[in-house]
Amino acid sequence: MAGRNECITIKNNEQMRKKIFNIIWVMGVLALAVFCLSACDNELYIQTAYPFKLETMPIPGRVAKGQTVEIRCMLVRQGRFANTRYSIRYFQYDGAGVLRMDDGTVFKPNDRYPLNKEEFRLYYTSATTDAQKLTVTVESSDGQAQELELSFNNDTKKDESGGQGNSSREDERHFGGRR
Repeated sequence: MAGRNECITIKNNEQMRKKIFNIIWVMGVLALAVFCLSACDNELYIQTAYPFKLETMPIPGRVAKGQTVEIRCMLVRQGRFANTRYSIRYFQYDGAGVLRMDDGTVFKPNDRYPLNKEEFRLYYTSATTDAQKLTVTVESSDGQAQELELSFNNDTKKDESGGQGNSSREDERHFGGRR
């Protein structure tokens, strides 16, 4: 009789272990499901704002009155969202001149104009013999902006080779006395 009770106890222990293992396994699967599903919501995230930069080719630092300088620009976008629109505007806070787009549009200070191309050219024509400073701003429809600071000195002196004149004191300070 003692042997039979021992057999029943061993069978009960094995069955109990299997039940406990199955319960722990089911609880683990349920915990994992709750963890995974609680992180979800019903909305899909779509990124609509991507950073961008405004890059230019080198720009001359000197311009004579009546001379036109070409400014080659490229809009470098890190991502694309179909509905993003770009606009361009400028403000001249020193000197006088005219800025126009490669399609012939003449800009008025602080007026926004649509920018429909990623590669474009601006043309600045000096109207003074004084130093000139202006800021070109490109803005995206999602509120981001990139500014391009332009500064031109007067180019009235020419050297014998037809290049730019002697460097000014400001240039010497900027370049450490070297050109």
